[in-house]
Order: sequence, then structure tokens, then C-alpha cells
Amino acid sequence: MIIAIDGPSGAGKSTVAKAVAKELGFSCLDTGAMYRAVAWRALHDGVSLEDTEAVGALAHTCTISFRHEQGDPVPRRVFVDDVEVTGAIRTAEIDRSVSAVSAVPAVRQALVDQQRRIGSEGNYVVEGRDIGTEVFPNAEVKVFLTASAEERAHRRVRQNADRGIGSIDYQEVLADIIRRDELDSSRDTAPLRPAKDAVLLDSSSMHVEEVIGSICGLARARMAL
Repeated sequence: MIIAIDGPSGAGKSTVAKAVAKELGFSCLDTGAMYRAVAWRALHDGVSLEDTEAVGALAHTCTISFRHEQGDPVPRRVFVDDVEVTGAIRTAEIDRSVSAVSAVPAVRQALVDQQRRIGSEGNYVVEGRDIGTEVFPNAEVKVFLTASAEERAHRRVRQNADRGIGSIDYQEVLADIIRRDELDSSRDTAPLRPAKDAVLLDSSSMHVEEVIGSICGLARARMAL
């Protein structure tokens, strides 16, 4: 079974997807981390993000993998060609760069191929921006998780403060979220939008446990058919 969770930046997709996977005994695939990893590799190698041909070629040659912490069934460590980038891909610089990278058609094709291969290997919760529309259009469960830009900014600031990574300036984070929403929803290739058969969840006034319970309920209902 594939559970597809799509939504804009800061909606809590990663947190929710990992919790749902743990609750159901599924594996979890953070596709956003894959795009962040390509952005990190491009910046690390001095490749201009405006050189879409070079960025696309890079995506086809780098190997992105996920590994587990001991005793944790959900993979949380991210590697690019055996270099751990778990923290490095969560910086403000990557926040500003990832939308441009994810808009490159060659990058999306390279990573979608990897995502489909991984998803075919078992039961997965997959989160991103085009999972239910492009990557797994036949996913058994599709959710579009969103929240107001203001609420997402508050959550991102708290998350960055807890991790000690990224900006904790609310206005800066809010402006970046609004900018990314516009870029992600207006790009030509796989724009951010709910799948026609997705369940919409606005988590602005929901506790994270309510969101997790709602998605697990949808999955269990589907498995019971």
C-alpha cells in the first residue's frame, strides 16, 4: 500500500508521515529530503542553480539514500554519495534553494524514478508535493495536508529553534514560505495541487495527534476493503 501525503512547505508532512508509518508498521519516504539533497550537492559542488542542465545532470549521477537510527524503524538519516547531509539539508540556504531545484524537469524525472522504485518494494508512507498527482497517482490513500501560511511559519520557527538549524526570524520564515508556495504552485512541471481524489486536511487548528489519527483511520479503512 502507498499512502501519499502532499502539501505545502511547513505543513508538517514529514512529522506526520513518520508518525503514521510508525503507527502502521510502514516504511517512510521523505521525497522533500531528496530534492534538498540535490540542492545541497549543487551548492557544495559550486553548480549554479540557474544552470538547469548541469543541475539535472547532477541529479542523475548522485546517489541519495536513507538510513535508520538504531532501534528506530523510520529512516531519519540522509546521505548523498555516502556523505551524511541530515543536518546540512535543513539550513536556511537550502530552504531558499530547493524550490528552484525541484522545478527542473530533469531533476524531477531522476528523483521520481528513484521514488517509484523504492515505493514498489513494500508498504510506504510517501510525502512531498506531487506524490498523489504524479509519482503514485494510483496510491490507495491520498491526503493533501495544509495549514495557513502564518501557522506554518510559527511551526517552522519552533522546529528550527528546537533543531538549532535554520532561521528563527518569524517574518523571514513567513516570507520564504509564501515565496515557496508561489513557486511550487506555479511551476510548469508537477505543480503543487491536491489530487482530485485526495482527502484535504487543514491542520491550522488541529493537534498533530488528530492529523495522525485521521490518516491512520483512512489507511485502516482502505485495508479493510
